[in-house]
Amino acid sequence: MYVAVKGGEAAIANAHRLMADRRRGDRSVPALRLDQIVEQLALGVDRVMSEGSLYDRELAALAVVQARGDMIEAIFLVRAYRTTLPRFGYTNPVDTGAMQIERRVSATYKDLPGGQVLGPTFDYTHRLLDPELAAGADVEMPAQRPVEAEPMPRVSAILAHEGLIEADGEMPLDHVHGDITREPLQFPMARDIRLQALSRGDEGFLLALGYSTQRGYARNHPFVGEVRIGEVELELDVPELPFAAPLGSIRVTECQMVNQFKGSAKAPPQFTRGYGLVFGQSERKAMAMALCDRALRASELGEDVVAAAQDEEFVISHSDNVQATGFVEHLKLPHYVDFQAELGLVRRMRAEYEARENEDKAAEEKREAAE
Repeated sequence: MYVAVKGGEAAIANAHRLMADRRRGDRSVPALRLDQIVEQLALGVDRVMSEGSLYDRELAALAVVQARGDMIEAIFLVRAYRTTLPRFGYTNPVDTGAMQIERRVSATYKDLPGGQVLGPTFDYTHRLLDPELAAGADVEMPAQRPVEAEPMPRVSAILAHEGLIEADGEMPLDHVHGDITREPLQFPMARDIRLQALSRGDEGFLLALGYSTQRGYARNHPFVGEVRIGEVELELDVPELPFAAPLGSIRVTECQMVNQFKGSAKAPPQFTRGYGLVFGQSERKAMAMALCDRALRASELGEDVVAAAQDEEFVISHSDNVQATGFVEHLKLPHYVDFQAELGLVRRMRAEYEARENEDKAAEEKREAAE
């Protein structure tokens, strides 16, 4: 990542003071508290946690405040802080089938074991500004009723029972888990590494790529098999204990896309999967991730790679908004020497061009005089 060059310390210090003043704003307006941001700007906090690769709501809220609401800058701050934290182990695979469901919908089956659970969603709002929010109107308490814990098997399990969808696959016992926060990216990638990169990729970029697959670029008609949001338990194997130690729970969003597949010489016609899993409530990101995951499986499934969304190097290398921001914004830093070199080159080429033009003009005038 690019860092500030030396020089102009006083100007930089004054810029920081001005930034702090602008961040605070009008002193007559109460300062934002982190708990306000965590509770009332929860979806923004969830995005910062997801793309910052660090599950901590208060730190994400602090980053949002410090960045003045600039989400990518907040993600950058969280990523930078994350590098200072020790790593003491890897949790066991999360069982999302045992998730404590807050929202669960499927576009493929109307009636499901456990039912459709709409949960908190913008899907059925009218997208009209609500002036009552500006006035601080009281909000009704949500409707509640006692429910019994009912298993909510994944939609893919229904299709798998009939053999109509590809197998979920088993993780080999000798599989070495990759970690993109500790190891440099190398292409081609194993799918688990690729999913890590997609999970913390920029939502807007992945959304655009996912949309492109629906418009016909690498066309592969998707169905939302299921989107589920809820709490999952984390457990860690500790050598001194005969059981996995519970660490607590986190909220995640999971999406399984069900995609058409005409079959190949090695596989019968069946549905295939695209998968998305992100921190917090972010179903648009999880859906975009699932669309991109399926597109990037083109070579694995014997499909032609014809679109940007199917190109692993293109998608993964450009989906990281922190890396992209650093490379774009470094253009603001001094490039005086480079520019002067280019300026001298352009002046020399222009002088040579004008000399040729003058020579050609003189030759033309001489030819006309001779005629």
